[in-house]
Amino acid sequence: MIEELLPASVVTVEAYGQDGADTPLYPEEAALMARAVAKRRREFAVVRSCARRAMEKLGVPPQPILPGERGAPGWPAGLAGSMTHCDGYCAAALVRAADLASLGIDAEVHGPLPEGVLPSVSLPWEAERLRRLAAQRPDVHWDRLLFSAKESVYKAWFPLTGKWLDFMEADIELSADGRFRATLLVPGPLVGGHRLDHFEGRWTTSRGLVATAVAVSHD
Repeated sequence: MIEELLPASVVTVEAYGQDGADTPLYPEEAALMARAVAKRRREFAVVRSCARRAMEKLGVPPQPILPGERGAPGWPAGLAGSMTHCDGYCAAALVRAADLASLGIDAEVHGPLPEGVLPSVSLPWEAERLRRLAAQRPDVHWDRLLFSAKESVYKAWFPLTGKWLDFMEADIELSADGRFRATLLVPGPLVGGHRLDHFEGRWTTSRGLVATAVAVSHD
């Protein structure tokens, strides 16, 4: 599902259900999960199993993936990547840093956001666009899709800036054709000598999930 949203240079690995739940952790990873509840430990292990399989596909020896600042995964030198997990699904996407400047992926259960959440994650004009999109495509939970797109944008943003990006600091314009544009409302990162003012992304729905992805090129 995630693979179709990203350039061919990106390697993706997905896991559904309990696939990979028995994957052993490296000692330093296990130490981080010593007090975590079973669900958290399982998701932590499965998504890292996906990431290590993606490393192997890129010819990189599997190794620990430890969370750094704000929980961002620490990737081996020369790689850029992103991970996501939700109920029944985990995925990792990795690429050689020479091929992309950054990427972000997110997956969510395809259902409406809890009552009262949308106003806290959306700009007024974003919410208005969602109402118009819902009239065109009532089969899509556009509020959940907007939330997912903002998560993907943040995951692509943080490795480039090392800074927090608030939900209100990116204006997401979703399109019914499976694409979206995120206009940055704060100064963007410098990439390839240029300051970015927006990210481009893609989205899809499948198997009861909604997924989004952002790939940032060096150009």
